[in-house]
Amino acid sequence: MLIRIDTTSDTAIFEQIADNVRSDVAAGRLHAGDRLPPARQVAGALEVNVHTVLHAYQNLRDEGLVELRRGRGAVLTDAAHTLTAVHDDIIALAAKAAAAGLHPETLSALVKEATRVND
Repeated sequence: MLIRIDTTSDTAIFEQIADNVRSDVAAGRLHAGDRLPPARQVAGALEVNVHTVLHAYQNLRDEGLVELRRGRGAVLTDAAHTLTAVHDDIIALAAKAAAAGLHPETLSALVKEATRVND
C-alpha cells in the first residue's frame, strides 16, 4: 500500500490518507481482512504526526470500513467487498454512459439525483 499526500492541497492530510485507503480498496488492491500499516509507520513514512494517521483510521472506522483492534491494528472489514463492488458498478456505468454519448457531468448529476431519492 502506497499512501501519497499533497502538502499543497486544500484537503486535510488525514482526509488524503483515508482517501488513499478507500481508493486502494475500491480498486481491489486492498481486501477485507487486510491489515493497514501501523499508524506510526505511516506517520514516519509521510513525515506527519501519528495523530493525523490515527484520525484517518478513526474516520475509516466510523464509516465501517476499518476495525481498530488493540494489538492487531487497523483491519479492513467486510465493507471492503461492498466498496469494491460499487466501484466496479460505477466503472461499468461510466462506460455505458460514455458509449451512449452522455457527458460526464450529466452522469454525475444523475448519480447525485439517484442518491437523493434513496435518502
